[in-house]
Amino acid sequence: MVAAQAGDRAAYEKLLHELLADLRRFVRRRVFDASAQEDVVQNVFLSLHRARHTYRPERPFSPWLFAIARNAVTDHARSRGRRLARERSLEDAAVAEPVAPAPRADSLSDELRDALAELPPKQREAVELIQVQGLSVVEAAARAGVSAGALKVRAHRGYKALRTRLASREQDQT
Repeated sequence: MVAAQAGDRAAYEKLLHELLADLRRFVRRRVFDASAQEDVVQNVFLSLHRARHTYRPERPFSPWLFAIARNAVTDHARSRGRRLARERSLEDAAVAEPVAPAPRADSLSDELRDALAELPPKQREAVELIQVQGLSVVEAAARAGVSAGALKVRAHRGYKALRTRLASREQDQT
């Protein structure tokens, strides 16, 4: 490594070639996905290349190298964990619970239908598209001719107004 730091290209290539088997063995014991093992080894070599100027010749080489390798394995595990947290396999999707159908307009109570009718037109449209017709926010926004964010705001305000109206009607009845 000292010769490689001094610019000896042949020594650097020889060093990398000699490290390959040991690094593969090290990674294989810690990364169980065979397709990812070689990627991790390559990441170790990239990190080694970037950090070669930090190696101090008065210190042992192996602990320095395997610290880099441990960090690469840890980075792989973290990346894999983040990816698995946001991805779902197709098998999981196939057995997912079916979504309950949205209530139909003819199944709404008279009280709720009256409260909906009192909403401002844009709020009523948002609530009806999402809750009564069962459209996704994206579909409902396209039908209303607005962005998904704008439709969410309209729907939120509509839900809030409905809660207020229904609560005041409930108090009037008691």
